[in-house]
Amino acid sequence: MFFVDTIELEGLGNRSYLAGGAHTAVAVDPPRDIDQVIAAAARRGVRISHVVETHIHNDYVTGGLELARVSGAAYLVPAAARVSFTRTAVHDGDSAEIDSGLTLRALATPGHTPHHTSYVLEESGIAVAVFTGGSLLIGTVGRPDLVEPSLTERLARAQHASAHRLAADLPEETPVLPTHGFGSFCSAAQATGAATTIGKEKEVNEALVRDVDIFVAALLAGLEDVPAYYAHMGPANAAGPAPLDLTAPAIADAEEIAARLAAGEWVVDLRHRVAFAEGHLAGSLNFDADGKIATYLAWLIPWGKPVTLLAESREQLASAQRELARVGIDRPAAAAVGGPASWIRDGETPASFPRATFADLAGRGTGGVVVLDVRRDSERAGGHVEGSVHIPIHTLHGRLGEIPAGQVWVHCAGGLRAGIASSLLDAVGRDVVAVDDGFDAAVENGLTVDGGPAA
Repeated sequence: MFFVDTIELEGLGNRSYLAGGAHTAVAVDPPRDIDQVIAAAARRGVRISHVVETHIHNDYVTGGLELARVSGAAYLVPAAARVSFTRTAVHDGDSAEIDSGLTLRALATPGHTPHHTSYVLEESGIAVAVFTGGSLLIGTVGRPDLVEPSLTERLARAQHASAHRLAADLPEETPVLPTHGFGSFCSAAQATGAATTIGKEKEVNEALVRDVDIFVAALLAGLEDVPAYYAHMGPANAAGPAPLDLTAPAIADAEEIAARLAAGEWVVDLRHRVAFAEGHLAGSLNFDADGKIATYLAWLIPWGKPVTLLAESREQLASAQRELARVGIDRPAAAAVGGPASWIRDGETPASFPRATFADLAGRGTGGVVVLDVRRDSERAGGHVEGSVHIPIHTLHGRLGEIPAGQVWVHCAGGLRAGIASSLLDAVGRDVVAVDDGFDAAVENGLTVDGGPAA
């Protein structure tokens, strides 16, 4: 009898898996913090005999190499992937015995990357699951534009062919277990639902219901900006990531925090955006620890810039440190725990800015203020506040000079990104109001116009 355990990485929108039998198991696309996988194996009472990668990941630092080292497992990586470490090279059709009667069969599925490989878990020769990585996702596929621009269309066509290969080779009842598609920017579109099968995908997945030319045209037209930090993930994974160090960072006092700010380092406040708006260290930036901190902080921060974390508790600090290490922000330069009273030097006062709703904006009118929309292009295309300025959040840090003079009312789709953007503006001395509200309220209050070219 086999099992498959799912390890959720909600912050990155990914999943890893542990699958096996009575004695041994395989880890699929493990996260950098491998203690989660080791704990899952301990709960099952199994030994990890194999670690496999579906591809060289572009969105997170893998824990595969380190997990194989500490567990003594065979490390299976697609043969065509260019890596600098010793591994077991996997070719199309290769099989590995995971446990008695349980095997893992490699199936070449290029598209997300040229070397992408899916793995079919078979019990007594019958397919019982397929780990599809960034190939066939729930209702969509992995994006094909993360390797090299000149390869994008070719990989999009390969993605279509790979989806059809999976659909043709596997029984309809086979569970499809992807790594991406749960909020990850590696997904070509947002997945809907938590589970699927080959049969379900044959009914709804655009790669399986559309002609290749129509599919490719739609896929390429829908691609949006790639998170900036992705450029560093592939090389780190190909070189072989260093072991993870989650020891607590050095604690900084108010004087050291001020000195780091003065030196141009990033001081990041992990508290909820409401608490930050009410009072914070002037010049600090707000990345809510309960939001997609790894994605947005890694996307916005100049790569390699030292970061100091300000947290309400040691638990919040440790959680954020783990999230950031998953995307290669390994060691905070310093940290502090508590609140603004202990982070601000004697004689200084906390900074703050107001929060508002779309009803508040409608009540005062948009005349005389700058309305800044920090949503993505695709969101903007569905409708926007009339007269608003559009600068997506991930480009804002380098485009602050483009925002017209005056008070800036910042909004996104729900409030999280508006909180980040407001902190960026506040840090450079702009008069800012954070619109902490769902965009549906803008529609309800008559503020929006139909979508069209971004203003």
